Amino acid sequence: MGGNLFGNRRLRVGVATATLIASVGAAAQTSVGRGARDPAQATVIVGSEGKGLFVGAGIPEGNTPIFAAKDGAVPAGIEPLPHDIFTTKDFYKDRELWSDARYYRCNSAVGLEQIWGAYEVPLIGDDPPRSAAWGFCDRDYPRKEIVSPYGFQTAKAHYAALLAETKAKGGPTVYTQATLPDWNGRYRRQREKTSTWYNGAILQIPTYLSLLTPEYQKRFVQQMYHYSGNNAAQWPGSYCWPEGFMRRFAQYGGGEVSLVMTPELILDMRNAAKTLITQVHVGREFDESGVVPRLGPDVPQWFGETIGFWDGEALITWTSNIQGWISHGGFEFSNKLQSIEIYTPRKDPRGAFVGIKQEIVLYDPEAFVEPVRIVHNLDKQRDHNEGDPFVIMECVPQSFPVEGHTTPMSPGQTVEYRVPDIYGRPWAQIWERYHEEGMERPREQTGRFGL
Repeated sequence: MGGNLFGNRRLRVGVATATLIASVGAAAQTSVGRGARDPAQATVIVGSEGKGLFVGAGIPEGNTPIFAAKDGAVPAGIEPLPHDIFTTKDFYKDRELWSDARYYRCNSAVGLEQIWGAYEVPLIGDDPPRSAAWGFCDRDYPRKEIVSPYGFQTAKAHYAALLAETKAKGGPTVYTQATLPDWNGRYRRQREKTSTWYNGAILQIPTYLSLLTPEYQKRFVQQMYHYSGNNAAQWPGSYCWPEGFMRRFAQYGGGEVSLVMTPELILDMRNAAKTLITQVHVGREFDESGVVPRLGPDVPQWFGETIGFWDGEALITWTSNIQGWISHGGFEFSNKLQSIEIYTPRKDPRGAFVGIKQEIVLYDPEAFVEPVRIVHNLDKQRDHNEGDPFVIMECVPQSFPVEGHTTPMSPGQTVEYRVPDIYGRPWAQIWERYHEEGMERPREQTGRFGL
């Protein structure tokens, strides 16, 4: 496991994970690098979740939070640890406990993210943080459903295999504007809390950590502590910092998708606090003379640079030259992150086009112990000229870090502001300056963002 602390040391739970996921039909895999069966579908979330299974703004009528226990109570049959992420004095010293789900009170990553009320329904209790709610210790998602089912260790090898496979069939397919698959239009990504592991609601944190290298395990636990222990989340969007590449796949980012199709360039446009744009350059090749493959200057880009080709109706892309960053409740990633993405049409029983399946395989040798996979379904909603136009979003700063906490400010107010090192983990700079006094922070085991 590449020096990974966790291996098989995660908390053994009382209910088999298999009972918490729906069976998925085994689709025939006819390719070396795409088309494996979809990941198993979760039927429950780990918790705790103040808004239950509801996704969206506001609090629905009759809202039912999901938790195993709250207000200082402990779930039946669970023996709590002497201290956990809510009561520790130094989470860095607790590394041997990070592999135990009870250290996080069996909360999912999104459960810790929202526990102080970030999603409008707090579950921190009346004596915070000691009284924080528990998730369900007998729920988790299988790690084997997260890691890539393909045998490639690099995006380059994966892309090359798919391209060779396509060439063996006489491809790549070259389209004109008249023959190009008509995917133009507006889509909504399926984003139920159970739809994908990357939404952060269906797996225990030790399972999440088992995907990461030791340095990035530390960074993730640091993030979880500041979500939960001291209510000091530092979300990039709060300060109008860049959103970063992985925000395209987050539950509350990139849910509305617009595709604009031409034979040479395809635009995948999504929204979060800012507009997220992927430009697929069809038929181009990367310059591999720099640190990572790229199209332009040897300078990382917030959303990377993307090339691609067509294999019949399948669009296969490779993204590289990504700026390392973080995504709102998700893991940090390095400048070495690369993705292989396969867009394929989804059709109803009559053969009518209804949407797109997007299969994403992520490679980051600095952050991941092995490649991981995300599968998203995009449902076609309407054509570009139907309904409201796609909103190009800009972020106007209205909140600033004041004594280490995100603080909304009104026009005319004056705030003392320390300019962050935007390429040096600015969120961690704030945590370490204001919220980790007296903690024994270990040295980084790798260079930041691969630099």
